[in-house]
Amino acid sequence: MDDTQTPSPTQSLTTPIVMWLTQEIEQRHLQPGDKLPSEKRLCEQFSVSRSVVREAVSQLKSDGLVSSQQGRGVFVNERGARQTFRLDPTRLDDVEDVGHVIELLSAIEVTAARLAALRHTPDNLKQIKQALVGMEYAIVHDQLGDAEDYAFHQAIVDATHNPHLITFNEYLEQHIRRLIRKARSNTAQYHHNLVEHVQEEHRAIVRAIEARDPDAAAKAAESHLRNAAARLSTYMAQPAL
Repeated sequence: MDDTQTPSPTQSLTTPIVMWLTQEIEQRHLQPGDKLPSEKRLCEQFSVSRSVVREAVSQLKSDGLVSSQQGRGVFVNERGARQTFRLDPTRLDDVEDVGHVIELLSAIEVTAARLAALRHTPDNLKQIKQALVGMEYAIVHDQLGDAEDYAFHQAIVDATHNPHLITFNEYLEQHIRRLIRKARSNTAQYHHNLVEHVQEEHRAIVRAIEARDPDAAAKAAESHLRNAAARLSTYMAQPAL
């Protein structure tokens, strides 16, 4: 069965939010320059969690409809401001395409880890560690922890304080990072003994960032992506069930 064609539960929850906000923008109820409704309001309106709202907003960003202004919120873009950069959906059964994706992610992750080690604030480090603890909790309770995994990598990118990296990472989350979370899902399902190894890779990144050691942080991030690629390859080599 081709599971790439089946929406995840989170995707199903985000769809009504994306459709409603898109309609509000297209019908000019939300004008260029207007601020989007708050996360709290959207959570209450659609009876969903903040992570679902953030994923919906991430999709709008990737479509060029809205953009973040650090410290201010998310605002509607001018018409014609749609992004020209696009990535086609990546399939798990396309070995060459997956390799290209890993190369792109590695470049972003390594750069982000290096800059986070140099620039992080105490609050940034707190957010990174909280996400790490969230993943630990998920592992203990036999949960996938994909939302916590996203929060972890997003917190590292946030710690770069580079708005372009932050925006691009949000685009990658919508179009690519789900592939890595698929690898995480398959690791948990078929290779549970490797889950702790994955978590130790995360811990190594955190230790290097906390120590403000950019070289060690970059090396740890590169190792994590290289190992993720190997885990993906292992899954792709398995016969379909």
